[in-house]
Amino acid sequence: MALNRLIEILEQMEAAHKRMLELGEQKKTAIMANDVDRVIVINNQESKIVKMIGALDQERTEAAFSFMQAMGIKSNLNLKLSELTRLVFDVEDKARLVDVQHRLATILQKLKSLNDINQQLTEQSLTFINLSIDLLVGTPTDSHTYTHPASTSTGYRNQGFYNARG
Repeated sequence: MALNRLIEILEQMEAAHKRMLELGEQKKTAIMANDVDRVIVINNQESKIVKMIGALDQERTEAAFSFMQAMGIKSNLNLKLSELTRLVFDVEDKARLVDVQHRLATILQKLKSLNDINQQLTEQSLTFINLSIDLLVGTPTDSHTYTHPASTSTGYRNQGFYNARG
């Protein structure tokens, strides 16, 4: 009974992580299309799912403790799933637990990889935006202290693209 509840929670976590993977793919497309509004909507959806995953993880911990107590273990150890599988002696139940553990681990690895790609894309976008702003506005070549205009070779500093004299 307690093992079935644990497997059910793990399957719910798997579904939630699959949804996060789908949203991550949508976010990647939105970042590449420079669709900021869509990225914001996706981030809001991801936040809701992250909260749900946190609640499911708490339920998973409680279900694992219930399972351990049902097996006669009175410890409050926070065992990993691989350690819990050693406590399951029924072949079918063990196979179900190992299967859901494997599926969840696979999804989490894909999600991590996708998040790394999205982070790199976001950083590249920000770098491009900063470069574009620097080209339009110009970067100060001197410090923020006063410099007499006659001390520069042209008599004025380049203030950027819009302020350049030609």
